[in-house]
Amino acid sequence: MEDAARQTGMTDGIALPQIRHAAAPTVADQVFDVLQARILRLELAPKTRISEAEVARQMGVSRQPVREAFKRLARLGFLTIRPQSSTTVSLISEESILRARFIRTALEVHTCRHACSVITEQGLAALAALMEGQKAAVEAGDRHRFHTLDDNFHREICIQAGVGYVWDLIHESKGHMDRIRMLSLNTASQKVALDEHIVLFDALSARDADAAAAAITKHLDRIELLIREVKAQDHSWFEDIAG
Repeated sequence: MEDAARQTGMTDGIALPQIRHAAAPTVADQVFDVLQARILRLELAPKTRISEAEVARQMGVSRQPVREAFKRLARLGFLTIRPQSSTTVSLISEESILRARFIRTALEVHTCRHACSVITEQGLAALAALMEGQKAAVEAGDRHRFHTLDDNFHREICIQAGVGYVWDLIHESKGHMDRIRMLSLNTASQKVALDEHIVLFDALSARDADAAAAAITKHLDRIELLIREVKAQDHSWFEDIAG
């Protein structure tokens, strides 16, 4: 019986089909990526009404992939869908930001500790080049460029630690942090972030795991200060101002 199962490709009497892997992102994935990027950059601000039909028209696609993208964004907490009524960009949730920070800290602390034991001189040079780019972005007043390079710096640490896949997990969960970062990203806050990157870089260069863990924890904990600063302005984009 066992030999027969092997010969027919059966397992416990169940035939399993082969999965066809798509080589490129689906249309729904592409729509999702564009809309999420606009939301995280605050180009689609909280409370903005967004139409499935209008998005489909502007992007030159059918409504089905847009509907799929909307549902995915809603599951992640970026859209509020009211059937037969309207779809709007969700308000910013402090709870979601702190949840994302917890996940990110857990992953990045371990990653930075591990990086201290495996990072090469070439890896350190790659991080140094990204910090130079961040410095240039600060001087140019280009906050979007700074934000991109900031992400690339953290991603590069994951890669140099040999766990590039960890960045995929971080990227999936950190979107709520990104919106508050964009709200507070001015020249002063960029300089603080860059200074914190330098401290982390120095710890990695010294292969000091404890210092690296402390540096990344302090860096990510600063999100709480950013929340307080933005909420002190009574910003209407928060859903839980009384929290």
